[in-house]
Parts: sequence; C-alpha cells; structure tokens
Amino acid sequence: MSTRDRALGTLYGLAIGDALGMPTQSLSRAGIVARYGVVDRLLPGAPDQPIAPNLPAGTITDDTEQALLLARLLVAGHGRLDPHAFATALQIWEQDMLRRGSRDLLGPSTQRALERLAAGEPVADTGRDGTTNGAAMRVAPVGIAFAGDALLDAVVDSCIVTHNTGLGIAAAAAVAAAVSAGVAGAGLPDALAAAEDAAAAGARRGHWVAGGGIADRLRWVRGWVHDLRPDELVPALDGVVGTSVAANESVVAAFALVTALGSDVRAALTTAASLGGDTDTIAAICGAVLGAQHGVAGLPVDLLTQVRQVNHLDLDPIVDELLALRSAHVHLHR
Repeated sequence: MSTRDRALGTLYGLAIGDALGMPTQSLSRAGIVARYGVVDRLLPGAPDQPIAPNLPAGTITDDTEQALLLARLLVAGHGRLDPHAFATALQIWEQDMLRRGSRDLLGPSTQRALERLAAGEPVADTGRDGTTNGAAMRVAPVGIAFAGDALLDAVVDSCIVTHNTGLGIAAAAAVAAAVSAGVAGAGLPDALAAAEDAAAAGARRGHWVAGGGIADRLRWVRGWVHDLRPDELVPALDGVVGTSVAANESVVAAFALVTALGSDVRAALTTAASLGGDTDTIAAICGAVLGAQHGVAGLPVDLLTQVRQVNHLDLDPIVDELLALRSAHVHLHR
C-alpha cells in the first residue's frame, strides 16, 4: 500500500464508521438490539432518531463534516490553524446544519467554548473544560498532514479553542498519532503504541481537569480486551469502559475495538455502531485508525460505494493536499 492509499483509507474509513453509527447514536445498547440486532449494514435514521431523524442510509454526520472542515482550514493555512478562523467556521457549519433541519449540532464542549469566545474571553481559556470527544472525532486530517515532533503541536492547535484540557488533547493526540503512524506504514501494534505515547504527552498540555487518564486507560484496555471472549466484548465495553461523549470513555472504547478486531474492518465498525451511546464517533475513530492500517482497498467495498454515492464524496483532492503538507513539513524538519 502507498501512503496515499492509507491516507484515503483514513478519511473514507472515518466516513463509513460515522455513517454506520448515524442511526444508532445516543441510543442504548439494549434499544439497538431490540430494534436492529447487530448493525451490519448502512441503515436510515428512524423518524424517532433523536439526533438524525429520517436521514438516508449512508449519510455522514458531524464527525466527518467537521474533520473535512478542519482539513480545508489546514490546507488554506499551509498547515497552520488560526483559532479564530476555526471558531468562525464551526459556527457557520452549525448554522448550515440548522438550515438543513438537522439536530446534529455542535457538542457541549465546543458550544460552551464558542460562547465564551464570543463574550470576549481569550482563546487560551475558552476550551478550559473541554473533555468530550469532539476534538478527537475530527482530528484525523492532522494525522495525515503531520508526523514526528510537529504532530503534537498541530493537535494542540486543533484543540485549543474547544478542548484545551489534558484529557481533550490526549484523546485527540492518540487518534492523530495512530493515524499518522498508519499512514507512514506502521503496523497496528506500533500505531497503538504511538497513540499511547502521544496521549501521555498530550495530557501534559492544556488545562488540568480531573478524570481517568487517556494513556493509562489505553494501556489497560489493550491488555484487558485480549482476555475477553468474543461474546463478552460488547457488554464489557458498554458496562466497564463506557460509550458516552466523554473522551476517556468513547475514545478508549474505539481503541479497544481497534485492538480486538483490527484485522476485520467490517466487524470492528459494525460492532462499534451496535455498542450504544456515541456510536457514530466511536465507529468513526475506529474507521480512521483502521483505514490508515488497511488502506482504501481494505475497506468494505459495498459500504464505501454507498457512502460515497449518498454524500457525493470525493476525498482524493483533499487527501492529496494534506499529504503535500506532510511532505513539506518532513522536508522542512530534515
């Protein structure tokens, strides 16, 4: 596989996971089992879906849309992300979602941070309590565009407005590092080790907040899932790790699935979509990390085709621009 194949796999994998989790997001695991069993295909949003009612099967949500928004800003800024421009872009995105009649809006950490920014608070403080998974869900383009020492600083730049906490940055750093390592050709064990190291480094940035550390939980969960029988995995993730929007639940759950089911992309993503809780984000993160491992050709063809058609997605141009940034930064730091 080429670097480009892996980078394309990252963004398309994110989109597939996002779309698989769209109809089940915010539902309980028991509710998903009662209605769908296992989500083994792309399903429409039901009329009573609390966030994505009546959306066609295969529709992407905020995870993919915000990742692509971030990617475009990175390209426009030649690798630099202006926090005020990012905040404005997020506000415009939410207004567009409202015009479309969507209930899939900005998350609690992002919304609170943008309100503070509008009130005149300094950028360094607006994300002081952002501990949800919003930064981690959209950070995959940073992993494509950056490698090495520049990666963590780029992650922090993407977090500072909305998730400027040790937990928020650590979660985003873990995802970005796993993607960056995968795009570079690292195998899954090395990519997971890179995620853990990046989470530990990210935890030392931003505002301190109380909560179980991302790196510590990643280290624990990687060993813990190996001792689980297949039929124990989903109830254990639901009951022990958690699947809420908290970064140290849903992001850790995504990495647990990557660890346990990383050789089977379809199984990992459909399991994520069936977990309950923040299913679209958990599946999107799984898809990004595993897409970087397996490349675009390793993604389920039927799911990829449907997601591309439903959303009119052509990600080749933005991937090429992100890889150009990566190449430029590598040459700059040699």
